[in-house]
Amino acid sequence: MRAYLGVGSNLGDRWANLALGARRLRAASRVAVLRASRVWDAAPLGPPQPRYLNAVLELETDLTATGLLALCQKVEDAAGRKRGPVRWAARTLDLDLLLYGDEVIRRPGLVVPHPHMVSRRFVLEPLADLAPDLVVPCTGRTVVQILAALPPEDLSPVGMYPG
Repeated sequence: MRAYLGVGSNLGDRWANLALGARRLRAASRVAVLRASRVWDAAPLGPPQPRYLNAVLELETDLTATGLLALCQKVEDAAGRKRGPVRWAARTLDLDLLLYGDEVIRRPGLVVPHPHMVSRRFVLEPLADLAPDLVVPCTGRTVVQILAALPPEDLSPVGMYPG
């Protein structure tokens, strides 16, 4: 199954956190990291906090969506992610399952496509680096078509994905 993960970091050594995430995913059985987008510097959502580095990874996996989500949470934990009650809090590493093939999943704790991806330029710009013509399930539109309809954001490419 082809899957796309959103990757972000805004605490500690952000570049090292992104590299750690990719290394841990590459080391996992049943997952192959195929490609990585450029890294984008983005303003945070939510409470005042440092800026994010964001990217997207393209994977091939035979894990279920639930299994891939569990792996992502283990990788986040390995990077020192602390989960708390504050929504959109700063984090060392954030891995979001954006797309899992063309599947639509609506379960407690797992919604795919990611429910907010179509409104977030900091997710769609890196996804467009990898799959600009990909039709996002439930929208009938490609990544670039969705991007064209979004307002500008405080966001810029800053380099290639580390690791």
